[in-house]
Amino acid sequence: MVEKFFKSEAASGILLMGVTVLALAVANSPLSGAYFDSLHIMVLGLSLQHWINDGLMALFFLLVGLEIRHELGAGQLSTWSGRALPGLAALGGMAAPAAIYVALNRGGALHGWAIPTATDIAFSLGVLAMLGSRAPASLKIFLTALAILDDLGAVLVIAVFYGSGLSPLFLGLAAATLAVLEGLNRLGVKRLAPYLLLGAVLWFLVLKSGIHATIAGVLLAFVIPKGHGAASPALKLEERLTGVVAFFIVPLFAFANAGVSLAGITAATFLQPITLGVAAGLFIGKQVGICGACWLAVKTGLARLPAGANWAAVYGVSLLCGIGFTISLFIGALAFGDEGSVAAAKLGVIAGSFVSGVAGWLVLSRTGLKRGAA
Repeated sequence: MVEKFFKSEAASGILLMGVTVLALAVANSPLSGAYFDSLHIMVLGLSLQHWINDGLMALFFLLVGLEIRHELGAGQLSTWSGRALPGLAALGGMAAPAAIYVALNRGGALHGWAIPTATDIAFSLGVLAMLGSRAPASLKIFLTALAILDDLGAVLVIAVFYGSGLSPLFLGLAAATLAVLEGLNRLGVKRLAPYLLLGAVLWFLVLKSGIHATIAGVLLAFVIPKGHGAASPALKLEERLTGVVAFFIVPLFAFANAGVSLAGITAATFLQPITLGVAAGLFIGKQVGICGACWLAVKTGLARLPAGANWAAVYGVSLLCGIGFTISLFIGALAFGDEGSVAAAKLGVIAGSFVSGVAGWLVLSRTGLKRGAA
């Protein structure tokens, strides 16, 4: 499961790199007007960009929820020893970037503190995949587990801090729908159709409740029947979603959100508090937080380094975790209401992710790793 997941996410990460370059190129070409205007086309009360960010990305978060549930139940995160190192690393990798952002935005745009806390699993694994067999399987598993727990943290952050105008009526209806879904699970209903139909209802109710609609995807993931082996409804759904999410939804999201006009951008632009806070949080905060947490965990005996990896490899992985991209862009769009702040956050995400990715690849490509370590 982990190897299959790694391959799909790595390939998606490489595709994302190309889509990001394409989005930036279109946003700074004669087609820029058509590009930005098309994102604001209204369809059934929502703009095209909102349908992508709130609708299609709910399927992304459904897949994230299924992956988190699987790893916690029967995967690499099913034991406390397996959770210790990536869990502590994920906590450090969220706390330090947030602290750096807040320090650079005191009295300003503090609502964006969560933007640099995210790790893009597809992008980071895509860069790691470029190392081929030089990267031991244990390092790939460590990065995957860390990023999955990071995703869990991001989901909680979005649910708690980025809702608005909570509606008790729609929250109650959403809770009732979730209870019906759980009831279907307990009654032994294995067909996916009822869960997906009620899941669409749940998405609508969560959208209207004031909590971000994508949280419905994560909630749905935890009530899909697990079952056993190939007959598992959750596993079947995960397999069906993986390709669609990796090769269509996430690239489409990247194309719709990574485009930012570079007109008038100078070196001083990167010193704006929002841009600098996001970029520094991703590049500096991730490596400080993750390496610091790993060092404490190992020195206190709470965890061990991944087999076949050394401290240089852990440092390289911490740099790759500075590739925030998908969820960082997502949180950036939620954090700010004005286009100027959103654009500044996007620029910080792109700059911080790019530098982190290049630095991580350089460090890992020059690190003495044991081939084929498990």
